Amino acid sequence: MMKKSAGKRAATPRKAAAKSSVKKPNPIDTHVGSRVRLRRMVLGMSQEKLGNLLGLTFQQVQKYEKGTNRIGASRLFKLSEVLDVPVGFFYDELPGGAADSTTGFAESKTETSIVEFMNSREGVELNRAFVKVTDPKVRRNIIDLVRSLSQKD
Repeated sequence: MMKKSAGKRAATPRKAAAKSSVKKPNPIDTHVGSRVRLRRMVLGMSQEKLGNLLGLTFQQVQKYEKGTNRIGASRLFKLSEVLDVPVGFFYDELPGGAADSTTGFAESKTETSIVEFMNSREGVELNRAFVKVTDPKVRRNIIDLVRSLSQKD
């Protein structure tokens, strides 16, 4: 007769597999969500306002933007109308496409980091503020200042 061990029982293979397989969002869903976020931020729209326009909660908008939840075709179409962009906008610059398989025109790591920065809150805010500066000399001074600050690191 086998003795029952005191304390916790060993996890069954099924439970162990479930614990180790944390589901990650599909990279395409993450990309589409980041494009939704980018456009929303460019428009200066809150997640709550976008949610209201779509009949969703802001939490659902958050899940779409993170790629946690997939955006269905009809919802993507509605998003394109609300955000005033073509549906294709959400797939622009999608990594891993046919263009990425060719080496001659592939984006460098520097270009990828620039695109990632432009999709960030800071990138959008910086661009918004910079566009409001109309004097070419002031724009040049801003560029020189940022370049000199970046060289100090």
